[in-house]
Amino acid sequence: MGDLLYHVQAKAAWFCRRFFPFMMIMNLRVFALAFFALMAVFCLSPAKASAATFSEWVADFAAQAEANGISRRFYFSVFEGIDQEDASVLDKAAYQPEFTTPLWEYLDGRVNNVSVRAGLAEKSRYHDMLQQIERRYGVAPEVLLAIWSVETKYGEVLRKSKRLHYVPRALATLAWGDRKRTSFARSQLLAALKIMRDDKIGRDKMYGSWAGAMGQTQFIPTSYLTYAVDEDGDGRRDIWDSVADALASSANLLAKNGWQRGEGWGIEVAMNKSLMGQNGQSKTLSAWQQLGITKADGSRLPGGQAMATLSLPAGLDGPAFLLLKNFSVIKRYNNTDAYALAVLLLADQLAGRPAPKTAWGRPPDAVTFAEKLEMQRLLRERGLYQGEVDGWFGDESRTALKEFEGRRGLPVTGQPTQNLLKALRVTGNR
Repeated sequence: MGDLLYHVQAKAAWFCRRFFPFMMIMNLRVFALAFFALMAVFCLSPAKASAATFSEWVADFAAQAEANGISRRFYFSVFEGIDQEDASVLDKAAYQPEFTTPLWEYLDGRVNNVSVRAGLAEKSRYHDMLQQIERRYGVAPEVLLAIWSVETKYGEVLRKSKRLHYVPRALATLAWGDRKRTSFARSQLLAALKIMRDDKIGRDKMYGSWAGAMGQTQFIPTSYLTYAVDEDGDGRRDIWDSVADALASSANLLAKNGWQRGEGWGIEVAMNKSLMGQNGQSKTLSAWQQLGITKADGSRLPGGQAMATLSLPAGLDGPAFLLLKNFSVIKRYNNTDAYALAVLLLADQLAGRPAPKTAWGRPPDAVTFAEKLEMQRLLRERGLYQGEVDGWFGDESRTALKEFEGRRGLPVTGQPTQNLLKALRVTGNR
């Protein structure tokens, strides 16, 4: 903040020296508006526009690290050979799917036949270990598997080095270049340094997400320090290579934040327009029952004094839920409703419970996850796509789709639609 104020003060002084001769003849109100508009521009400019380069920021932060018990020698060994920021971190920080992707599409990509089938296989593989973790922490195996799936696709993401970032560099980049996350990134960087020093985690392990999340279930460094456990008993808290440590650490996080053993996360209720006025309100289940609210299948809502919050995550274009305590606990992992819904709806599927009775509203031209898989296969058959057939329409899939659109003389959008799927099917049959 001090750097920012100095920057603004310097610009203000320059402005006054440059334009003082005109101030006497300008309307005072016009001058004031012009002055504060200019100050707003300077205050809102990106943090990385300051005089300090990334390398200078890293060098300066050594003093704060030292004040927190990290020796300068160790600190600079962590950053050895790094003299540039990770630009892709800043790009990803500006795009978070929880906030930018339509809810139905976000859920489609995470709760589908592929994630369910893989989760059931892992459930069988780690049956005994999952049962042991449930006995100790009270968190159902399906919930832990769902977190593992949503975070890293059961560890698959960790095997794709191109998607990973060296955590100290990523956090330093955020602290230097993203004003909204400066405080967060600084605290996480200090925690990451302590992990590397105290838990003897080498540079080769310290790779994770753009925001510094690490391991099979993506713990940010401060969460690791607080909640990571050694479940397999080898004397190390290894959330990277030990599935037991990773899932038990997640269970410990949930348990310490109030997870209700043996309780559900929410109840789907019958949807009607009158609910819109009470969206977001919290009442006891008995109070909701007295208001005439029923389950989505028409059966009677359970009573009791448990508090439940009415949520219409997609408005009138999707299911309505009464959310219980465990829903809010999941949000300690990622504080968005979209994330919590993805985890808990997938957990339901892994436990053999049905999907919501009410369908999520979709645009008429939208494609399902299964249809995205088909589109990728068809693009691959035409030699336009070399990536994985995984249903995730990232840059490579969209580039391939744009190439197909261009060849067919169609508007180039790169967006998967029913019309493009039909065009691919017809072309593929020739």
